[in-house]
Amino acid sequence: MISQLQAWPPGWLQPFDRAILWSLVPLAIIFLISGLDDLAVDFAWLWLRVRAKGVVAERPTAKDKRCIAILVPLWHEHQVIARMIAHNLAAIRYPDFHIFAGAYPNDPDTQNAVQSVAARFPNVHLAVCPHDGPTSKADCLNWIYQNIGLFEEQTGTRFDILATHDAEDLIHPDELTWINDYAETYDFIQIPVLALQTPLRAITHGVYCDEFAENHTRDMIVRSRFGCFVPGAGVGTGYRRDALEKLAASAENRIFEPVALTEDYENGLRLHRLGCSQIFVPIGRPEAGGDYVVTREFFPQKWSAALRQRTRWVMGIALQGWERIGWQGSIGDKYWFWRDRKSLIGSPLGVIANAIFCYGLGTAIWTRVSPLPSALAFATLGLQVIRIGVRMACTARIYDMRFALGVPVRILYANALNAAATVNAIVKFAVAKLRGQPLRWLKTDHAYPTRAALLGQKRMLGEILVSSGRISETALEAALESRAEGVRIGEHLLQAGLISENDLYTALSFQQGLIVVRLQPQQIPATVARALPSNVARDWRVLPYRIADGAIYIAGPNLPSPQMHSALHGFTSLEIRFCLTTPSDYERAARVFL
Repeated sequence: MISQLQAWPPGWLQPFDRAILWSLVPLAIIFLISGLDDLAVDFAWLWLRVRAKGVVAERPTAKDKRCIAILVPLWHEHQVIARMIAHNLAAIRYPDFHIFAGAYPNDPDTQNAVQSVAARFPNVHLAVCPHDGPTSKADCLNWIYQNIGLFEEQTGTRFDILATHDAEDLIHPDELTWINDYAETYDFIQIPVLALQTPLRAITHGVYCDEFAENHTRDMIVRSRFGCFVPGAGVGTGYRRDALEKLAASAENRIFEPVALTEDYENGLRLHRLGCSQIFVPIGRPEAGGDYVVTREFFPQKWSAALRQRTRWVMGIALQGWERIGWQGSIGDKYWFWRDRKSLIGSPLGVIANAIFCYGLGTAIWTRVSPLPSALAFATLGLQVIRIGVRMACTARIYDMRFALGVPVRILYANALNAAATVNAIVKFAVAKLRGQPLRWLKTDHAYPTRAALLGQKRMLGEILVSSGRISETALEAALESRAEGVRIGEHLLQAGLISENDLYTALSFQQGLIVVRLQPQQIPATVARALPSNVARDWRVLPYRIADGAIYIAGPNLPSPQMHSALHGFTSLEIRFCLTTPSDYERAARVFL
C-alpha cells in the first residue's frame, strides 16, 4: 500500500496527509475528554464496590403483597404475545398480579391472541385503545392505564403497583416480589435488563449483550447511587400508584407523554423532578440461588432492525430529550444529560477516528506525527484499551469469558452501527422539523425464545398445585419425603390419590404453557386421527385430532421433546402443534383409532 501511495501524484497525497495530521489533535482531545469521563464513572463504580454498595441487592422486606398490574403495549405482536403471557404466568412467583395487554382496533390478530390466553386465565385482560394504531407506545400505555381504572371501578380491585413490560420479555420469577419489596421505600423501581445469550456469530445481538451488561452493571448503578435521575428502561419498571398519580396530576392525566419516542426515559426524569424516590436495582440473585433477577429478552439480530431501534433511541433520548427538556436541572442532571447526548458527536467521529487509525497503519503516516499529537493519540488509545477491558469484564460476569473475548470485534461493529443510527436519527429529526411533522414511532420487531429455552424459569409443579389450592403445603412436603427415587412428583401425588388427573394436567398446562384438550373419538375425523402411522403414534403416545390453517394438532399425555418433534416431522410437512390430554382420554381415543 505504501508503494502505491508513493506512486500517486504528490500534489494530491500531501494535502490529504496534512489534513489527516491536522485532524489528529482535535479528534484526540474530543476522545480524551470522553474517555476521562468514562474513566470517572469506572472509578465511581469501583468505589461503590469497595464500599459494598450496589454490589448486593439488599432490599427491604415488605409486610404485604400488594396487587400489581403489568402493562404490555402491543402492535402486531400476535406471533409472540400468547407465548409471552402464558410463559410468564407459569414462571412468576407472586400471588396477586394481573396482566393488561393493550391492542388497537385495527389489529384483530393481536386481539385474538390475547383473548385466547384471557379465556384460560382470569388475571389476563385485553385493553383495546379507542382509535386505530399504531400511535406511540406511550399513547397505548395511557389507554391501558385508563382500562385498569375501569377494571378497578367494576371489580373493586386496587392496584398499588404498576409495572411495564414488552411482548418479548422473560419476566424473572422473583421480579414482582423484588419490586413489591423495594416499593416499601421507593416510588420508582427499575429492574436490570439483559439480552439473552446468542451464538458468537450473531454479532448484532452480541452488541446488545455487551452494552446492556456494561450499562446495567456499571453506569446505571453509579447513576442511581449518587442520587441522579434514573431513566426507565421501558421494561421491568415498577411504579408505586401514588407516584403515577403525581405524574397524572402534573400533566393533564397523561401518565406517559404521547409525543415522546422514549417515554420511559422521560418518566424517570419527571418523577425525579417531582421528588419521587428512585432506585436502579443492582443485579443480584434470589436467596435460593438461580439466575440473576433481571428481565431478559431477545434484541434485534439483523443490522436493519437494530438500526431502526437505535435510531429511535437517539431521536428520543438525545435529540427529542434535548428539545423537550433542554439542560435544565441540577449539576448531576446536566452531567448525565451530557453522557446521554455525547454520542451525537462521539459515534460518527468514532468511525472517522478508526478510519484514520487504519490509514495511518497502512501508510506509515504516524512517523510524521509531532510529539503532542502522538502523546494525545497514545493517551486516547490507552483509555480505549481500558474501555474494552471494562466491557469484557462486565460481559464475562453475565455470560462467560469465551463470549467476552468477542468484545474487541463487536465494539468496532457497534461503533459503525451507532454511527449509522446517529446520522439516521439526525436526518429524520431535521426533516420532520423542517416539514412540521411529528416524529414517528419506529417499532421494533420482537422475537420470543423457544419453549425448550424457557423451561429453566418454570415454577415447580408442586408449587403450582399448592398455590392453586389443589393440595396443601404440608401434604406436598410429606409426599416429597415419601416419593421413591426417580418417580416424578405428579405421578406420585396421583398414585397416592392426593390429586386427580384433571388437577395434574391443569397444573402441567399452566407450567408448560400447553393447552389441555379433551379427546372425544366421535368428534375426531378418522382420516385426521390416522394422519400418522399407527406404530409411530403408539410409540410416542400421541394422536392427531385436528388439521387447520396448515397445522396438524396432536395431543398426548407426555410432554413433547425435541426427539418427538424430530420423529413426527418425518411423517408430515404440516406445522406440528402439540397439546396435552390426560392418560384416560388418550387411551380411550387410542382404542378407537390405533
